[in-house]
Amino acid sequence: MRRTKKSVLQKEQKLQKILELEKKLEEIQDIDVLLERILTETRAIVRADAGSIYEIEDNKLRIKYAQNDTQLKKLKPGEKLPYLSFSVPINQKSISGYVALSGEPVNIQDAYQISADKPFVFNKETDISTGYHTKSIYTLPLKMQSGKLLGVMQLINAQDESGKLIGFDEDAVLYITHFASSVRQALQNTYQTNLMVQRMLRMAEFRDPKETYPHVMRVAENSLEIYDRWAFNHNVPEQEKHRFRDCLKIAAKFHDIGKVGIPDAVLHSPKRYGPDDENRAILKGHTCIGAQIFGEGSSQLDSMCRDVALHHHEAWNKSSAGYPGDIDYRAYKIGEPIPHADALGGDAIPLAARIISVADVFDALSHRRSYKEAWSPEQAFEEIEKEAGRQFDPEIVSAFLQIKSRISAILLAYPDEESAPEERGESI
Repeated sequence: MRRTKKSVLQKEQKLQKILELEKKLEEIQDIDVLLERILTETRAIVRADAGSIYEIEDNKLRIKYAQNDTQLKKLKPGEKLPYLSFSVPINQKSISGYVALSGEPVNIQDAYQISADKPFVFNKETDISTGYHTKSIYTLPLKMQSGKLLGVMQLINAQDESGKLIGFDEDAVLYITHFASSVRQALQNTYQTNLMVQRMLRMAEFRDPKETYPHVMRVAENSLEIYDRWAFNHNVPEQEKHRFRDCLKIAAKFHDIGKVGIPDAVLHSPKRYGPDDENRAILKGHTCIGAQIFGEGSSQLDSMCRDVALHHHEAWNKSSAGYPGDIDYRAYKIGEPIPHADALGGDAIPLAARIISVADVFDALSHRRSYKEAWSPEQAFEEIEKEAGRQFDPEIVSAFLQIKSRISAILLAYPDEESAPEERGESI
């Protein structure tokens, strides 16, 4: 009888925790940050050792996040698992594809003992390459409040309190189902926010072809990776980290949004302007225009977007290369050269702007522009390292160089060419 009461109490506590999580998740604004957090929290609720989230993209399932505690323990503190980017067709041959098509969850007790009458099979490729052993798998569709399918979540290797691998039992299924249902509104909210962000970015791309989706995504992804490592290095509290990275992902996408206000003759010139060219001073005005776009907002997101747009070209050592400095962006007139202002340097430059500055310059160096050919990734890494303490915050550069493998993987994940990521089987 005591065990029954204890079990009921534990169930009530978990359901209460889910309700509390629902409120926290509804505060998240970026859809990618939300998806990653949903995976983390769902795994914690049911003690799943690993898991992944696939997002629907171009009628395929593209992996967005993969987590694996067993594999993570093999790494040094602060390191992450390899950055994954691949897609699988939406068909019945894979477990995730089957769930996406059917819209129904699938609970597998043993991945290596799937009945032959099932249309799907478990792909052993990742287990073989990593030495991991997948046993239980619970895969479910991720739907928004409107009922629209956003993607698929896969949870792997449920564990009991002692860490022994078990299947996903009735209680686990209850928690997962309840949690997936409770986050539908949060998914709907961030999806709508993401649509608005994409529309604004599309507008910017119409004005400046360099502001492509791959470029914006690389800068945003790299900025998040840099911040995560910097936050680890500085022991940033978890809640503070969650709030900052949520805003950072969106702010990074808007770093050059101010170019929508630059005259065509200046913006689309094929030549690179010299340091004393008036057109260069006009082009620098995109920082103030971007700040004006977000200037009236008072939320943390608005403030960060404003700071990033205005200050992502500042120089750490206050050199003449940095701009616009300590300027009243509200007084700037579109189409005019940017006025001189006292330099802004060091910690006076907002943290988000310091991070995005490194991510943006690295991406510009490693990709072709009208005035230059693409540098190799190694050349770009060396240039960023050389500018530590001059153009860039040395601690940000240090964090950046600690995650070179992930930065390199992001380069491949979002190529400028219209080539899709390599298609592979399901992975952990």
